[in-house]
Amino acid sequence: MLSLLDLTAILLSLSAAFGWLNHKFIPLPHTIGLLLMSVVTSLVLVTIDFVVPEKHLFEPLTQALLQIDFTAVVMDGMLAFLLFAGALNVNLEKLRSRAIPVALLATLGTVISTVVVGTGLWLTASLLQLPVSLGWALVFGALISPTDPVAVLSTLKNVKVPPALEVEMQGESLFNDGVGIVLFTILLRFALNDNSNDTSPLAILQLLVMEGGGGLLLGLATGYIAYRAMRLIDDYAIEVLISLALVTATYALAQKLHVSGPLSMVAAGLLIGDRGPRDAMSDRTQKYLFALWTLIDEILNSVLFLLIGLEVLILRFEPRALALAILIIPLVLFARFLAVLTPPILFAWTKLMSVTNVPFLTWAGVRGGISVALALSVPNTTAKPAILAATYAIVLFSILVHGSTLKFVANRTISNQ
Repeated sequence: MLSLLDLTAILLSLSAAFGWLNHKFIPLPHTIGLLLMSVVTSLVLVTIDFVVPEKHLFEPLTQALLQIDFTAVVMDGMLAFLLFAGALNVNLEKLRSRAIPVALLATLGTVISTVVVGTGLWLTASLLQLPVSLGWALVFGALISPTDPVAVLSTLKNVKVPPALEVEMQGESLFNDGVGIVLFTILLRFALNDNSNDTSPLAILQLLVMEGGGGLLLGLATGYIAYRAMRLIDDYAIEVLISLALVTATYALAQKLHVSGPLSMVAAGLLIGDRGPRDAMSDRTQKYLFALWTLIDEILNSVLFLLIGLEVLILRFEPRALALAILIIPLVLFARFLAVLTPPILFAWTKLMSVTNVPFLTWAGVRGGISVALALSVPNTTAKPAILAATYAIVLFSILVHGSTLKFVANRTISNQ
């Protein structure tokens, strides 16, 4: 069995090697190039093993990947750092000016997409005679509907969009992640149909308030404490250490209190990113702190996208589940279209949201590692193989196809507005 050091060495070495090859020979954004190369490598190894089964060329790598709990690595490790790093660089003043569009997209949009995707998956699975009940189909809708903040923010680095629209996308991806996880938790209770889970309206409301509101309040509270501590000193090393302590301690505390860790990270990151540079950090501290979090974001992004691609080695899909996965891709795209179209139509009188942005926002609905992690966390039921196959197909399609063509779509749909 490989040690933690061995696993870390393998992942970082592969990330560095693929990153270098992509930068040197392939004109693709870093994370998309890493994902593509890891998927291709995985498929080549699987093909070789199928043709020459006695070789088992990828057995050592497969065994190493089996030691990694993808859900725990993403949800209990990487996510805290990636969300904080993403929120740290969001302009809070601009976000406030787009608060209503962001709130509508993150809540109403996520709910609409969940219902449309869930219903569509259930009907499609019935046609293919796959054992997916409506409850489990809605669970899938909840885990796949939120745009992944890691994937979206990574993609936005390579696309030039108007500032207001960029803030909308940043805010939506940061907040609908927390909304989606809460919705996933609620629908999972119904799908399990377990008497130990209270699914009364009051219990659901309490869960929403505790998970969502509690997470935001916790992030604001710990973020403010960290901000005040930074303001009382001027030592960049200690202030950087405070930011690291803020992330780890707040996320751990959120798990103990059963509130939303992702939303607590967003709240803390927004507060530190806004108040810190104004009156708590010197220019030197800002330089070191923001540089460190940029590096953390880049490195963890690289490892995460590499892991998504290498998961092909250990995931096995039956033909009917693969057929479902292919059929579900246009359904998810249609659901995303409805999710971003409905708010500007319902609230047209506010003139805060433009229908002309709908094509771009539809194509910009990139999914990523969080969806895969949630799908892997689904209990072992007859519906899980279909959910995993559909999730993986959509994540790969959205990152590779949407991510690599988003700049082209932006030029076609935004430049003429």
